[in-house]
Amino acid sequence: MFERMSEVTIMNTRSQMVPAADTAARIVRDIPPERLDAPTPCPDWDVRTLVNHLFLWTSRAETAARKQPTTGPGEDHDFTAEPGWAERFDEQLHKTAEAWQDPAAWEGNTSLTGNKEAMPATFIAGIIFGDWVVHGWDLAVATGREPAFPDDVVRAAWEHLVPTAEVGREYGAFGPEVSVPEDAPLLDRLVGLAGRDPHWKA
Repeated sequence: MFERMSEVTIMNTRSQMVPAADTAARIVRDIPPERLDAPTPCPDWDVRTLVNHLFLWTSRAETAARKQPTTGPGEDHDFTAEPGWAERFDEQLHKTAEAWQDPAAWEGNTSLTGNKEAMPATFIAGIIFGDWVVHGWDLAVATGREPAFPDDVVRAAWEHLVPTAEVGREYGAFGPEVSVPEDAPLLDRLVGLAGRDPHWKA
């Protein structure tokens, strides 16, 4: 079910994790407090819920990279209720991105949940990298901002998503693919593949 990334894709993804984290952190820092209850392209999720989702799994992705047990709050925790949460998210993003710079992080199996049934580390890395880009887009458009992910980040996310999108759909991570013209910007095609309408408006 889980195909191992090619060495080229691994290198491309690893090299773009810090730039992706930089952009996702900027998007989150720019969220106006009054927009935390705004809708997002994720059905039934407002901005606050999506930020909390991203914060939680970004944190767990650090321990997954280090092959350590899962620690910290659970899925019901509201990170946005804490002082300085955006700065703490920025810090966590970069700790996680740096943890995945270690080539050993990409070897063997690991888990985001602490379950015994682990998945290939390359697949886990692709999940969190894709989350930063796709959910970064979600949060940007939900708050009226430009995502502005670097082209190399978008290309690396596309390389990972194309062979794994259907698995993501099986796990409920993505909705049905939205048809996007082949000559559309790659970011539009990426979010369409992930089940988003590139022209979504709040």
